[in-house]
Amino acid sequence: MEKVIEILRFAAVLAAAGLLGNWFMSEVRKSRVRKEPRYKPYLTAPGILVVIAVLVPVIYWVFMKIMG
Repeated sequence: MEKVIEILRFAAVLAAAGLLGNWFMSEVRKSRVRKEPRYKPYLTAPGILVVIAVLVPVIYWVFMKIMG
């Protein structure tokens, strides 16, 4: 039973990452069509979430290096 719960957790994270990735890519495509600057998609809601998702592990790693 524990394996099933672990697999479901993994599947939920994978599905959320897929949805966020598709949402971000749609913003990138819109930005390209409008000929906006390349940084513009990162200033949208999915862009900010992508940046946070990348920075959280880095900040955690730095924090662990400093504190421990």
